[in-house]
Amino acid sequence: MKKTVTILGFLAVFPAGAALADDDCFVPMADWKPRDAVAQMAEEKGWTVRRIKIDDGCYEIHGRDATGRRIEVTVHPATLEVIEVEYEDEDDE
Repeated sequence: MKKTVTILGFLAVFPAGAALADDDCFVPMADWKPRDAVAQMAEEKGWTVRRIKIDDGCYEIHGRDATGRRIEVTVHPATLEVIEVEYEDEDDE
């Protein structure tokens, strides 16, 4: 009985923890801005785009910022809001 209560407690908490850690974009494809708009937004920020891909339902830009640092930027597909910017060291490869 104690084992069952422990498992049920774990299952009740686990989905909530996963939802809190989730940085995916849940937007219908019909509401997405086109890739050209993403590229234009990046250009306006002074970024050089090497690649735009889709990851976890978000746009992900790989390229360099205005100072030449390598970046990986997560962008909301409907609003083009920057969700996260990661700076990558040259040593990471």
